[in-house]
Amino acid sequence: MNTKLKELKNRVLNGDSLGKEEALSLAEMPLEELCSAADEIRRVFCGSRFDLCTIINGKNGACSENCKYCAQSSYYSTKIQGYSLLSGEKLVEQAQYNASRGVPRYSIVTSGKRLNSREVDQVCVSIREIRKQTDVAVCVSFGLLDEEAFRKIKGAGAVRVHNNLESSRNYFPNVCTTHTYDDKIATLKAAQTAGLSVCSGGIMGLGESMEDRIDLALTVRELGVRSIPVNMLNPIPGTPYEKNKRLTTEEMCRIVAVYRFLVPDAYIRLAGGRGLMPDKGKRCFQSGANAAITGDMLTTGGITIEQDKRMLKELGYEVVRDCE
Repeated sequence: MNTKLKELKNRVLNGDSLGKEEALSLAEMPLEELCSAADEIRRVFCGSRFDLCTIINGKNGACSENCKYCAQSSYYSTKIQGYSLLSGEKLVEQAQYNASRGVPRYSIVTSGKRLNSREVDQVCVSIREIRKQTDVAVCVSFGLLDEEAFRKIKGAGAVRVHNNLESSRNYFPNVCTTHTYDDKIATLKAAQTAGLSVCSGGIMGLGESMEDRIDLALTVRELGVRSIPVNMLNPIPGTPYEKNKRLTTEEMCRIVAVYRFLVPDAYIRLAGGRGLMPDKGKRCFQSGANAAITGDMLTTGGITIEQDKRMLKELGYEVVRDCE
């Protein structure tokens, strides 16, 4: 093994936190050795635990924000069918379906800058019913809400709030201008103050540099985030990023490996775009990633629960419910 890589791996295993320059050096290491070292760190800090979740598109399209990757933005001409907040019956039905297949986490995701107060109250009723009828951990992604709204959501039975930072602070203005990086950070802090755990990561392949990716990882580490989605951009026709080149599996493996070095005890979650990889993320799960979204994505198809469970069993993972 590369001497510098071995030194950095041992420092992480001994409890040290690596900084930006060290992470940048990792990004230049031989890929196979880097991934092997990251997988060793994952085994030491996380064992065989794997966090598997499903998502439901609870409200689709007509979004007021101009995020350049998103098919749901009203700024772009994409072929999606919008709809308002789903009924409680539909949300509960899907939660039951996922629970019956052994998925321990279920996330309700809605389009728009934020849910309004009426919608928050409506979805709280749904969350209570989900918790009454299933044992799944309920997560939510409802936009830029405040602490008061998050306290209602926690009171209804949700355990985690998702809000991706998307990229580094430096690169974010290239991605979206209708809200700010600080708006997102304020949302995550409000959720934490309300007693909820948080899930936050980004999308790779927006045109950002490896330095931007590392800056994002350092930011979520500083915020105490332990569930970090790593999405691979699916360039959707009609969006400004439709001509972006897809990242390769090797590039994704390098990203998750570097993230494992930086946040050794986190659930590093393969999310959107995983289905574009020929191996459906298998190599990434051997390179530091230990969580995933399974089933359909928000506006694109995903990978079936049964497929994922077979792959995870083959890799020696155990799907667990960790509400941290």
